[in-house]
This record gives sequence, structure tokens and C-alpha cells, in this order.
Amino acid sequence: MTFELTDYLPYDFANRRHIGPSPSEMAEMLAAVGADSLDTLIDRVVPSEIRQEKPLAWGKALSEREMLFRMRRVAEKNQVLTSLIGQGYYDTVTPPAIQRNILENPAWYTAYTPYQPEIAQGRLEALLNFQTMVSDLTGLAVANASLLDEATAAAEAMTMAHRLAKSKATAFFVDHHCHPQNIALVRTRAEPLGIEVIVGDPFADLDASAVFGALFQYPGTLGHVDDFSAPVAALHEAGAIACMAADPLALALLKSPGEMGADIAVGSTQRFGVPMGFGGPHAAYMATKDEYKRAMPGRIVGVSIDARGNRAYRLALQTREQHIRREKATSNVCTAQALPAVLASMYAVFHGPEGIKAIAQRIHRKTVRLAKGLERLGYTVEPAVFFDTITVDVGAVQGVVLEAARREGVNLRKIGSTRIGISLDERTRPDTLEAVWRAFGGDFRDADMTPEYRLPSAMLRDSAYLEHPIFHMNRAESEMTRYMRRLADRDLALDRAMIPLGSCTMKLNATAEMMPITWREFSDIHPYVPEDQVAGYRELIADLSAKLCQITGYDAISMQPNSGAQGEYAGLLTIRAYHRARGEGHRDICLIPTSAHGTNPASAVMAGMKVVVVKAADNGDIDVDDFRAKAEAHSANLAACMVTYPSTHGVFERTVRDICDITHEHGGQVYLDGANLNALVGLARPGDIGSDVSHLNLHKTFCIPHGGGGPGMGPIGLKSHLEPYLPGRPETGDAGAVSAANWGSASILPISWAYCLMMGGEGLTQATKVAILSANYIAKRLAGAYDILYHSPEGYVAHECIVDTRPLSQTAWVTVDDIAKRLMDCGFHAPTMSWPVPGTLMIEPTESETKAEIDRFITAMLAIREEARDIEEGRIDKDNNPLKHAPHTVEDLVGEWDRPYSREQACFPPGAFRVDKYWPPVNRVDNVHGDRHLICSCPPVENYAEAAE
Repeated sequence: MTFELTDYLPYDFANRRHIGPSPSEMAEMLAAVGADSLDTLIDRVVPSEIRQEKPLAWGKALSEREMLFRMRRVAEKNQVLTSLIGQGYYDTVTPPAIQRNILENPAWYTAYTPYQPEIAQGRLEALLNFQTMVSDLTGLAVANASLLDEATAAAEAMTMAHRLAKSKATAFFVDHHCHPQNIALVRTRAEPLGIEVIVGDPFADLDASAVFGALFQYPGTLGHVDDFSAPVAALHEAGAIACMAADPLALALLKSPGEMGADIAVGSTQRFGVPMGFGGPHAAYMATKDEYKRAMPGRIVGVSIDARGNRAYRLALQTREQHIRREKATSNVCTAQALPAVLASMYAVFHGPEGIKAIAQRIHRKTVRLAKGLERLGYTVEPAVFFDTITVDVGAVQGVVLEAARREGVNLRKIGSTRIGISLDERTRPDTLEAVWRAFGGDFRDADMTPEYRLPSAMLRDSAYLEHPIFHMNRAESEMTRYMRRLADRDLALDRAMIPLGSCTMKLNATAEMMPITWREFSDIHPYVPEDQVAGYRELIADLSAKLCQITGYDAISMQPNSGAQGEYAGLLTIRAYHRARGEGHRDICLIPTSAHGTNPASAVMAGMKVVVVKAADNGDIDVDDFRAKAEAHSANLAACMVTYPSTHGVFERTVRDICDITHEHGGQVYLDGANLNALVGLARPGDIGSDVSHLNLHKTFCIPHGGGGPGMGPIGLKSHLEPYLPGRPETGDAGAVSAANWGSASILPISWAYCLMMGGEGLTQATKVAILSANYIAKRLAGAYDILYHSPEGYVAHECIVDTRPLSQTAWVTVDDIAKRLMDCGFHAPTMSWPVPGTLMIEPTESETKAEIDRFITAMLAIREEARDIEEGRIDKDNNPLKHAPHTVEDLVGEWDRPYSREQACFPPGAFRVDKYWPPVNRVDNVHGDRHLICSCPPVENYAEAAE
């Protein structure tokens, strides 16, 4: 017997890990679209004039083991010291049950934003718990479902106050004890909007009549615990709005912002079990009074009922979303921080009010004990009352003390040239206190340092919080694990089925790529540690940046923007700064085609620009004549144009270079939205096309998961002439920064780096080609049953296609909503609905989906078309049919059945699995009822019955 050597690699460069269709399946798909090879198809789809000349190349693609070995070596270059720097970031303990069952669970991290509530009930309940937690702790009626970080939330609070204030003043006051990054982002946001920022002492410098609002830090960045009741009252007397940035853990012991009369509270829930991660991701919060809830940015989870009158959760007040309101949006905030918000909410459920209070008390007692030791050494500790942070003036020996602390394995905060800040946290141990004392020249290992309380008695909290039963459940790990499992089972995420969302690129988030983010060398690092402690992060960021520059054709990358919308904003601010530096600050016109990505107009307005809309031609392309006419009309003031390429209509426009040339001819800069970069990687580079700056959705193209609506990363790439105007460093308090940390949500960057390392340039290019193949395969298979709205002259689409379902509303009374809900019965999340064209579905399969899963989706879509045909031809009633009653739940299998279609047709349509079927937990949610009876926190259980009446 002879044996042949089989060259078997389980995950070779072709990256069957990331590329779903097998070679034989690709051949079948190519035959369906009429191409004899993948390269032939790409030559037909991607215009030759924009194709890049050189292939991507950065060495051999790594296997999973090779990548993890290299990642480990890089991680070990980071020094994990105990950081007592504070400034809004603290060490914390993530309960292992929560880490394993949520943070490391694809059922949670691969989910999409819960725009389809029927298949997102688990996520929505967890986020409602988050809102309830925030509302209770802040003492304010309504909270949103998270914002990007505390500093961003502070900036959002300022603009919200500007909209709400009765005062006609144009200045905003900021407490000088605010964290520097909060001051920085307020200044960044204020400048383009013409708002003056006044930084000072709220008790000495605040003239309430001269401002429309104010922001106070509670406790202050140096540790001060102040009662802001008097400044708040003065603001209200002047018709101004009072905002507070409050630490939620301190609020377990201290009087709430609501009790001081605050109108808006913001803050970070990072210390509720979410690691520092060198800056993020962390869930910020915003809460406000009931009368201001409709002015609050971000997403709000509300309680409604379904078609049977059962309780159901949903996103409330969705018309405030920026992609619908465009330039009239109150904010461009798109990516929230859903997954970190879920983690924080589960931390509160896990500990309950008694546990949260006990953690806060322990931290305070340790801080008092530390202060007593320093006082024994002769140091003056300020302030006199504090929660977890103290400040010590050490004079000329500041550097000596800081270095001594580092030798002890502790980072302290440098404040000015003579002071040192120390902030304790949940993980502070007795030996940490002893190390700090030694750094200051003392040794109290055996000394009695009995702690006492140094909180102002008048500021102690006596109001209850976290009273809802969910925060009092049996916290045995078995019960916690089952609760998290029950919520996950109510959701549909990528671990169950394809999520074919156009412009959202829901692709595989490989397990090996996710593993490093929980390594302590990445997760346990404060964002403001000395740079020599993060050599590993610097190497990772530098190499990832270099790869992204090669992919995009840009010269520099800023990793600071922590969402795609923040990236848009940062890119436009960079363009604005460039014009001002050239003495052309008057340039403020931004041309935005109707085919551009939905957040673009809101971002432009936030950057101080005026939006001029450019029409689309009949084929969906930018109307070049209209673009040229408007560029000429605004030539003297043209700042920028914003284009999405390939367009949001799902085509490679042949005139993109013309658009860039026209813009440059009239003195403007080109912002190319990176939302659809998954159709370009390895084939064409934005920087070569003529673009000056783009944001890159690392949570789309580069495999960071969507997390149920965040986290994300939206770094910007740009040409060298714009590089001097990149975002500044937030920890210094200077304007120009767009996120609270220098590198945004740095702890999730290992995911994208791992993706690039394991794919290699050739693998990334192959992924792009297959994504285009999969989209054309779907378009070809669905053509005839549905109209494909836009395509190239040769009949091809890019990486996504728009299916026109509007005719069905005329012939069968079937809406795009009906189709979306019926797809749930088939076990699918709907494609992007009614955007960018109302009444249509935008489908993007990505390269990750196998042909079998794509065929299952096609089967479902074709069966839905046949059900509509049954209505058209009178075989079934137009109001009483599977489409109108979808989705169907297990409850539909029992009890009386009076519908003119069978239960089997209702619950097991073509495309649905019979054994492993996903069951939507609720029937169709009543959105109108939810907005008319707005409930945005967990009400008592008995109230749900009242709401359904």
C-alpha cells in the first residue's frame, strides 16, 4: 500500500474561516451570474480606471496559532501596573459569569442594533435594565441606552442644553474640576457651533445670566464633593440648563444629581465591570427630566405591547435617529455602546443595590485609610471631603514620588508641576496602599489606620435605588447564567443566521480574533499611562495603521474616533482646520448627494458646515451636472463634498473621479465615507481615486463585531496635507479631540489587527471579490421576482443590492415592514429597510456567508413573493394572511385558530429550519402604542398588565 502526502491546512490563506462559499460553490455562483471566473466578474463590476496598480502585500498570512503567538509576544511588551490615575477610568472586577456568558459570547457580541424589536427582546431587556439603573442612580426620570464615552456625552449635554434653554446667551460654563477630556470635547464641539466655553469655579465665577447652561463634575477630577444645588438654582432662575457629569458608583453613597435639581446627567459606567482597555469601549450614559426626553440624543428603549397585547420592548422615538432626519438631526451619534451597556447592567443585576453600595463603601474606606497614612507622613491631603480621589501637593519632589510609585508597580496621576492625584477602585488591595505609602517615604505595614468616613453628612444619599425586582433576583451563579441565557435565546444574532443588512456589513467575527481582547495586557491598562508602558499597544497600532494606509492609499491614520459617526465628524473637523490654517475659514459649504451615507448631513452640521444637497440621476448615480452647478455656485465657500463609494445605492459609479476633480477645482476637500469599504479592499483605494479623507468602519470591514449596537471604531485615514490637523490629545483638555481617549476604544483594535494578519493582502482581496460575487448572485436569483433598483450598465451591482418592494404595496397591500417581519418566521434578520430609498430592502450578504445560507435566504424571499402573489390573485385575504400577521410565535401553535392559512404555513415557511427553528418571542410590536405610552425604565411588574389594557 502506498500513501500520498495530503497538503491539508484547516484554515489556509483562502481563509475558509472568513470566506463562506467553497471553491465549488463559487463556481456555481459564477455560473449563475454569467461569469467564467471571479476575476472576470470583478473586471466587469469594478471600473478599470479606479483599480489599484499594486496588490496588497505584507508577508505571509498567519495561521490562528501563529497569529496568537505573535499577539501574545506583542501583548507582553505592555506593562500592566496598578493604575490609580483616575480621571474617569478605574480598575474593576468583571464577574467571570458575565465575562464568559456575555462579553465572550457570540450570541451577544454578533448581534445588530435592535431596530427589529421582535427578534431583539433579550438585548432590549438588558438595555432597559441599564436605563433603569442609570435613572435610579441619577435621580432623573429618563435615561438613554448609552452613548460613546463620558466626554462625548458631556458635549452632547451641552448641545442639548443649547436646544432647551430659555436663555438667549451663547456661552456655556464648565466647572474647572471637570475631567480634562470632558473639557476638551466640550470645546471641540462648541467651536464650530459658535458657542463660547467659559471654564471656572462654579461657586466664584459662574454668572448664570451670561450662559445658556453649565456642566459640573461630581465628584470633581481632584476629588472634590460639592453640593451644586445653589448654582443649579441660579441657572434655573436665569432660564439656563444645569448638567452634571456624575460617577454612578459614587451615587450609591452621595446625593443624586436629580436631588440637586440637575436637568441632565451624564457619565461613564466603565467601573461597573468593564475593563479600562487603554480607553475603551465603555458605555456612557445620559439621563434627563421627563419633560426633556424628546430632546435627548441617542437611543431609548421603551416598553410597548405586541399584537396579542403581551409586553414587548422596542426602541422608542426612532424618528430622532440621524439617518432619517439627516441635517435636522440633533446629533450624529449612531454607534452607541450596547455591549458595554449590557455588561454594566448585568454588573448591577449581579450585585444589586446592597452590593453596589458595599463596593462604594469599601473604596471610600480605603481612600480614607490611604489619606490618614499620608497625613501621618506630614503631607496635606485635599480635599477635606472626598469619595475615592485625593490630591497631594509634594512640591519639587513630584517626579521622585511618581518614579518611586512606578518602581512599586503603581501609576499615580501627575497634576501640574507639584501635585499628585490618587484614585482608588474596586480592585485596590491593602498592599497597594502600602506601596503608595512607601513611594511617599513611609512604611505603615503594621500601623493602625482605622478608616472613617470623610463624606459630607449633608451630601449622603438617603433615597432608594435599584428597587426593581430584577436587581433583587437570586444572584446564585446558576440563576444569573440562566437569566443571561434566556435573554440571549430571545435574540437573533450572527451565531444563528445570516444578517443581510446593506451598508452594515455583518460579517464573521472570528473566535481567534476575539480572544486577545480579554488578555490583561490589553484590558487592564489605563488610557493615560506613560507611553513607555504601552510598547505593545504602540506596535499594534503602528502596524495596523500602516496596513490601513496601504489598503486605502492614505498617508496617515488617527485611531481616536470610536465610531463611524465620530470618524465623519473628525474628518470634517480636520478639513475645517485645514481651510482655517490657509486663511479660508469662510469655506463652510458641504455638498452631499442624496446617495451618501445617512449620518453625513448631521456630521456636517455639527462641524459647522452648511449642507447643500445634490440630486441623484435616475440610475442612482450622483447627478454630475447638478453637482458641478452647485460646486460652481458655491465655489468661493466650498469646504467639502461627502460621497459614499461604492454608493449607498450599491453601484460603482464611473464618475467618482469627476466628482473629486470638480471639488478640488473649486477649492474643496473630498470626504469619502468608508461605510462600503468592504467592496474596495484590495481592488481600489480611496486615496488613489481622489479622496482626501475617509473614516474606516473597523466594526464593519475589519471584523470588530457590532455588539448589538456598539462598540465600534471609526478611525480616519487622510492625505499628508491634512495630517497636521488631526484630532488632539484629550487628556490635556485642549480642543480638537473627538473622543475621551487618544486611541479611542483601543482594546478592540487587536480584532482588526488579527484579521489583517490572518488574511494577508491576498486573503483580504479575495474576501472583497467574494462579497461582490455573493451580492450579484442574490441580485441575479431574485431578479424577476423583484426589481433590482440600481445596477451598472452591464447589469451588475457592487457588494450590495436594493430590492424594490414598493410595487407589492400597490398590488398586494404588502409593505416592506410585512416582508421584514415575515423573514423572522424564516429565521432571518431583515435587510436594511426603507433606506436609502423608502419602501425598499438593501441586501448585503458579505463574503462570510456560505452558499447554503444565501440560498436559504433566497428561498425565503421567493416564497414571500409567492405569498404576495396569492394576495394579488385573490387566493388569500389582503388583511388576514401570513405576511400581515408575521412574525408568528410559539403561542400561535396553541389555542383557537381562525386564520385562512395553516399553522404550519405560519410557523414553518420555506427557508425556516424545522428542528432548529428560531422562534420570535413576541408577535408584531405596536410602535404607536409605545410612543403614546412611553415607558423607558423597568416599571413594577404589575404595571405591564395595565399598559396592555
